Amino acid sequence: MTLILGIDPGSRITGYGIIRDTGRGCEYVASGCIRTGTGELPERLNAVFAGVSEIIQTYHPVTMGIEQVFMARNADSALKLGQARGAAIVAGVQANLTVSEYSATQVKSAIAGSGRAAKEQVQMMVMHLLKLTKKPQIDASDALAIALCHMHHRQTLLPHGLSAAKLRGGRLAL
Repeated sequence: MTLILGIDPGSRITGYGIIRDTGRGCEYVASGCIRTGTGELPERLNAVFAGVSEIIQTYHPVTMGIEQVFMARNADSALKLGQARGAAIVAGVQANLTVSEYSATQVKSAIAGSGRAAKEQVQMMVMHLLKLTKKPQIDASDALAIALCHMHHRQTLLPHGLSAAKLRGGRLAL
């Protein structure tokens, strides 16, 4: 049984979700949000790093999935998001977790069957797949979706001797 950590990075709110891959399915373990407050960016990045590190120390996952940065209209927001991702990735790597990255389209496709699914649709599928009775906050729901996507990719790739790190953009990276 493998614990998987999913991270939905943000410079103000970083969602996290932890699931257990039982080999025959998955189980919900925990989810929530790391709220960084309104301080300056360096302090918020430190809060992301410290929060992810604490989650790793508490639950001891062995692998981590994280959402890739997408370029929106605001380049400054994308840069801050990238920095928050970096803080979370470093926390994972320092804890010796394998870290895999997934686009929002990959996550939505894996969970809802469509890369254009609405956040609410993904949230409902997360609830269904994990048998949750209450809606998790949207950032935590996104993180759980990332963890489920990561589990799916691991189950698909590992029997073939591949890893998500070798797979980039739907193609095997050589």
